[in-house]
Amino acid sequence: MTQRYTRTAIFLHWLVALGLIGAFALGLYMQDLPLSPNKLKLFSWHKWAGVTLLVLIVIRLAWRLSHRAPELPPTMRPLARMAAHAGHWLLYALMVAIPLSGWLMSSAQGFQVVWFGILPLPDLLAKDAALGALLKDVHVTLNYTLLVAVIGHIGAALQHHFIQKDAVLSHMLPFANKA
Repeated sequence: MTQRYTRTAIFLHWLVALGLIGAFALGLYMQDLPLSPNKLKLFSWHKWAGVTLLVLIVIRLAWRLSHRAPELPPTMRPLARMAAHAGHWLLYALMVAIPLSGWLMSSAQGFQVVWFGILPLPDLLAKDAALGALLKDVHVTLNYTLLVAVIGHIGAALQHHFIQKDAVLSHMLPFANKA
């Protein structure tokens, strides 16, 4: 029985978590700024973060599919187990869909994504202002959906730790006791 996630899984989990917090915060901050060179720079940074997170999430998902997760506590009811698995797959789906929706939005709005200002990524759609506006709404909605899912994820982890008093949270903590 697997007791903990692998070091690689733990590293990717926390790296992606920090990246998501940063990209979300930057997205909120830059939205209402007046058009300026600084706003354009921040949009570029946000896109760089999004593409980088997409790469990291694909790596993380590949790692997760090839390495078994720790077993859930035997005391968990079947519905709670199903909810835990569904919640994790929802998080993965959103973490892939959000950067893709941003890339699609940029393409439809006529702004090519250039990763780190060096590597131009192909436009995924032709320029279409109406579609770009719709994809902006999709991108924002997906982000707020992820925020709710992450709050639920954190709440579930804390519930396991403080109420159930089981080891679920320690499976993903980098410095938790490995016993």
